[in-house]
Amino acid sequence: MEETAMEDGDHSRDREVAPALIAIHPTQESVAVAVGSDLRVFDLHNGCPISLVDDSSEPFHLDSIRVIRYGAKGKLLVTAGDDKLVKIWNTDTRRCIYTVSSEKRVSAVAISNDGLFVCFADKFGVVWVVGLDGLHETQTLSSKKAVPILAHYCSIITSLEFSTDGRFIASADRDFKIRVTVFPKKPLDGAYEIQSFCLGHTEYVSCLAFVCALEYPEGFLVSGSGDSTVRLWDIASGSLLDTCEVSAEAGLVESNGKEDECCFAITDLCAIPNSSLVAVAIQGLPGVVLLSCNLSDKTLSIFKVIYIEGEAFIPTGLGTSSSAEFLWMVTGVSNLQGSDSTSLTRVKAISGLTKINPDSGELETTVLEDNDVPGGMQLLEKLQGSASIKEEVFLAAAESVKIAMRNLLIKKQYSVERRDFRKRGRNDRKIKH
Repeated sequence: MEETAMEDGDHSRDREVAPALIAIHPTQESVAVAVGSDLRVFDLHNGCPISLVDDSSEPFHLDSIRVIRYGAKGKLLVTAGDDKLVKIWNTDTRRCIYTVSSEKRVSAVAISNDGLFVCFADKFGVVWVVGLDGLHETQTLSSKKAVPILAHYCSIITSLEFSTDGRFIASADRDFKIRVTVFPKKPLDGAYEIQSFCLGHTEYVSCLAFVCALEYPEGFLVSGSGDSTVRLWDIASGSLLDTCEVSAEAGLVESNGKEDECCFAITDLCAIPNSSLVAVAIQGLPGVVLLSCNLSDKTLSIFKVIYIEGEAFIPTGLGTSSSAEFLWMVTGVSNLQGSDSTSLTRVKAISGLTKINPDSGELETTVLEDNDVPGGMQLLEKLQGSASIKEEVFLAAAESVKIAMRNLLIKKQYSVERRDFRKRGRNDRKIKH
């Protein structure tokens, strides 16, 4: 019976899909997309694809990439995922300057605002830190090690974010919790001072983002969850300031005809710089929701719903630069049965996020046609491939992402008999003779 269970688990692991991810350079010099183990980068400044160099391995990743992000200063690009490798790339030289092996699969990454530390989290709830001070391209891979900095109790960490002022690091997990930790001056010695816990979600927390304004430079935290809500938090006290039932207010529940909250999990958040807006991607929505965050009143409300007309484009990742000139979106998955996973990706961009019509007070947003996207067709051919894919395939991809996220982050429920059987097999319950 145990062998059968193990075989089922291995078979399920083989079928596991990974959503396509996107990251935007802070000054919009480049755009990076990951789908499965494939990493694609396009140089927007020079209008050409970027070829990365990694002397340690080829291909760069051996399994699905789960995290991809640029540092605040744009000097670093970090990729990590199911192959338990965290790769740190120098965006100037386009080389991998450091590869660290994680003990478990990596689920989240954050880069300190000064670019001196990279933190990554694993599936067992441990957050590790790597110091980059003095790291040069010629250093050997063994010269620096990752050390544990904090941990959640045996819970998958789903998101890591540094606060706007760099004083805190927020971590979210599968067990509905958000922890705000003071980021110490010597992170390699550990982070032991917990600022607050933000508790209130009723399902897994999927994503985090910080929003700020001139009058609130320390910022506030927003979180998305499998409970279909986006919530606003005071990080100093952990107080819940407001809750927005995003999927219901966007009309998803009514249009579907049934109230199944898990079908409309929040998949990604993107705070729009220099504004009070937060872009939200929701499972089942062919477009994005723009939330208005009123920091003075400490409230969240739906500002606008932007639909992608004419095709089944349900974003799996969002990103923007510090200028917020465009909101970039990607959809797609890897390992979708019956499809070419290397090209099952679509990229789109929305302009006008900072242009408000003085007469109507509304944003003049536009979903750009392929030819109007920065970088044009050359960018799209690099990031998404040139293959023609039918709409029903992307609908199947969206459904696969929903199922994969649910299987990964929703806790399994067992019968009493099954729980007893599992307990008997635990190492700590075995009687030593």
